[in-house]
Amino acid sequence: MPRNNEAKPAEPGIVTANASVRRRFAFDDTRDLEEARRGFMGTARETVIRDGDGRVVWDLGAYGFLDQECPDTANPSLWRQSRLCCEHGLFEVTEGIYQVRGFDLSNMTIVEGERGVLVIDPLLCAETAAAGLALYRAHRGDRPVTGVLYTHSHADHFGGVRGVVGDDDIARGVPVLAPQGFLKHAVSENVYAGTAMNRRAAYMYGAALPKGERGQLGAGLGQTTSTGTVGLIPPTVDITRTGQTETVDGIRMVFQLTPGTEAPAELNIHFPDHSALCMAENATHNLHNLLTLRGAEVRDPREWARYLTEAIGLFAGSSGLAFASHHWPVWGRERVVTFLTEQRDLYAYLHDQTVRMLNQGLTAAEIAEEIRLPPALERAWHTHGYYGSVSHNTKAIYQRYLGWFDGNPAHLWEHPPVEAAHRYVEFMGGADEVVRRARRSFADGDFRWVVQVVDHVLFADPHHAEARALQADALEQLGYGSENGTWRNFFLMGALELRHGSVGTPTATTSPDVLAALSLDQLFDSLAIRVDGPRSWDADITVRFDLTDGEPVTLRLRNGVLIHVTGTGPVAADPDVEITLAGSDLREVLLGAADPAGLAGREGVKVVGDIGRLTELLGHLGAPDPDFAIVTP
Repeated sequence: MPRNNEAKPAEPGIVTANASVRRRFAFDDTRDLEEARRGFMGTARETVIRDGDGRVVWDLGAYGFLDQECPDTANPSLWRQSRLCCEHGLFEVTEGIYQVRGFDLSNMTIVEGERGVLVIDPLLCAETAAAGLALYRAHRGDRPVTGVLYTHSHADHFGGVRGVVGDDDIARGVPVLAPQGFLKHAVSENVYAGTAMNRRAAYMYGAALPKGERGQLGAGLGQTTSTGTVGLIPPTVDITRTGQTETVDGIRMVFQLTPGTEAPAELNIHFPDHSALCMAENATHNLHNLLTLRGAEVRDPREWARYLTEAIGLFAGSSGLAFASHHWPVWGRERVVTFLTEQRDLYAYLHDQTVRMLNQGLTAAEIAEEIRLPPALERAWHTHGYYGSVSHNTKAIYQRYLGWFDGNPAHLWEHPPVEAAHRYVEFMGGADEVVRRARRSFADGDFRWVVQVVDHVLFADPHHAEARALQADALEQLGYGSENGTWRNFFLMGALELRHGSVGTPTATTSPDVLAALSLDQLFDSLAIRVDGPRSWDADITVRFDLTDGEPVTLRLRNGVLIHVTGTGPVAADPDVEITLAGSDLREVLLGAADPAGLAGREGVKVVGDIGRLTELLGHLGAPDPDFAIVTP
């Protein structure tokens, strides 16, 4: 990992801006710290969690520097939030409900039943989940896992499942509960655009950044992502409606489905015997993302607010506490209602005011600059933009309604970045002149303008040493002033890669378990998006698979498009090769685990025609690039 010895001190403008934050907000309010520590039972003796090869995947002690006073190189509000998020250990939420916090980006909740425990959201990787379960057992006894529940379809809430249960446990009847549509969305999000999302997530969470006052402080929602083994065990019980009740090992649960909020498939859970409400990731101690910076489908803040209103009506009156899969709980019925109401008003306000302003003709960038939260909401720490931000959330709402185009015809057919950069730099007198003027803007503290204008120099000449150095310095200053943890990480990652080159992608969520969970339709779709279109314009290949354990499937590559049809029909006629095989054999071939040329020799496989045509078809697939450039072309 690169060292942070090139990080610079904060410039005077950033020092002044961060000092104003200290004066603006109630930093003497210690209730969040008291509640983040409430119920603490202990933490792991060994602070470093490793995988089977001895590689460190999580370090509980990495954020010890946050115990000191906030330095000038950090926004005090983000420093405060990161300090709260790095509290790690086992915490009693209420009798019978415990949380492991600070062992990953997310929390793992453990609910005690009659014979064992129900594990809710088993973190991102098996190693951290196993360490969390071991910590629970060290304090509460060696109770078996008698159920698993995924609250939603993001990897940090299911990826560590193999650290708490295995296939043998599922075969013995241990249930895995999840909201309807969970598997479809969990798999598709991590496979279709998974490579791009993972690369951008490296910037968003900053796992490769040095930890420290000039480096990574956290991500607002949690500290960062672990870098261990991501797995997936498919659900065995679907939650299909609000009001559905399930009992697992004597634990009674009432569910509220909340699709299209923080995740496409998500749910909240009420525990009537504990007067406790689990809000999954729908109400946490920050403004969440409506469009996460790593990339995703735009979320609907209107529906999000509506589901929070519904949760208040359904459960708040019978809930003495509310907890989530990130951050710390709130206790007391009035506190629960206030917390959920303010969270609801937060998303509703952003939605309504953004739509009001776009109907007045403001663009996304203009709305983001102009909109302000009501003072009553801004005073509540849990509405601050540590993870989502007012700025990028309002842009997401604009995108949801109007798309990428702002209506100005001058923006309809712009040159792509490299071509535009050459023209901009030429118009501005050449790269050296742009850098000279940008240095003056840097000295004036206009770091936003520096990164905007020097970006053109880098895309015209990515090897311009002075431009790289100046851009890194300006990005760094923007990071130092950011209240938003993911903005800080993006800025500092950009600076890091300009100084040291790419640091890669620390966590990959496209694991063997995720690939194995693909339906055949999803698997064929995932191949179609890998076809190198221009190289395949003249190809015309048809392959038919007669599955011994399913319907026949025909693949046709034509016009650079790979189409699959299940059953019989015009596209299924006259294949170049027809192969009879089991679905498991087909998966091996399509996932690259078996050579098509060797199929004919397998038991139960029959090949009619030229098997080389299948090899030729697969040869038209390209490999995604997990390490593509971001701050340079």
